[in-house]
Amino acid sequence: MKVGILVGGRGTRLTSGEEAAPKALYEIGGRPIVWHIMQMYAAAGFNDFVLLLGYKAQEIVNYFVHRLPFEGRDITLRIGDAINRKFITPHQQTFGEIILCHTGLDSEKGERIRRIQEYVRDEENFMMTYGDGVADLDIRQLVAFHREHGKIATLTAVRAKSQFGHVDIADDGQVTELRENPLLPEWINGGFFVFRREIFDWLEKDDPLENGCFRRLAAKGQLMAYRHEGFWTCMDTYKDNLRLNEMWEHNNAPWAVWRNS
Repeated sequence: MKVGILVGGRGTRLTSGEEAAPKALYEIGGRPIVWHIMQMYAAAGFNDFVLLLGYKAQEIVNYFVHRLPFEGRDITLRIGDAINRKFITPHQQTFGEIILCHTGLDSEKGERIRRIQEYVRDEENFMMTYGDGVADLDIRQLVAFHREHGKIATLTAVRAKSQFGHVDIADDGQVTELRENPLLPEWINGGFFVFRREIFDWLEKDDPLENGCFRRLAAKGQLMAYRHEGFWTCMDTYKDNLRLNEMWEHNNAPWAVWRNS
């Protein structure tokens, strides 16, 4: 089963002053976050990827052609429609085929997904995720849940941490507890999707994913949520990047299931 990763976003809030790099290339522990995401899937046995390029696509291409450490077996890299390059290296690598697909500079997420149809046309199901989120998600369990319910789309629902400390107050005004960045009670969309190939029948031109396709699917009872109770976070800001690097350096990176197994 192929895994699509939306890597077209700008890292605008991850930098101060200088021109932003693609968000997917901001590093944790010396490797881009997209590498960490790919390792999460590879650890679950899903090794073939389609990267949906957008902003500064060439920088992402350059990383995979020139900088990705090929640690092992052969790796096939398909760029665009015509070029098929196979790299043979003496080290071990967990990735299989990596397709780099140009999906437009400012395309909506739904439109980006619509443009990779030819690369997943032989798949009954395929996965998709954002290029800025990591989790200790049981990906095999997510896929099993999707296959069992048989609907067109599954999203992973998570509970985010509050940005602020919470104060619990009794009716008389007495403070009963102070909680630092507690989990919020509401579920949010954490990414990590599984789609049946029929998703392409629901994607319209220039379609926003969440406010377009997903709303139509939900209205027809074709969108399911897999609840993930464990670790989840995304890298939206410079502060997030610092926090994730600190977690990595202190060997406290729950998403690094390949390293923790």
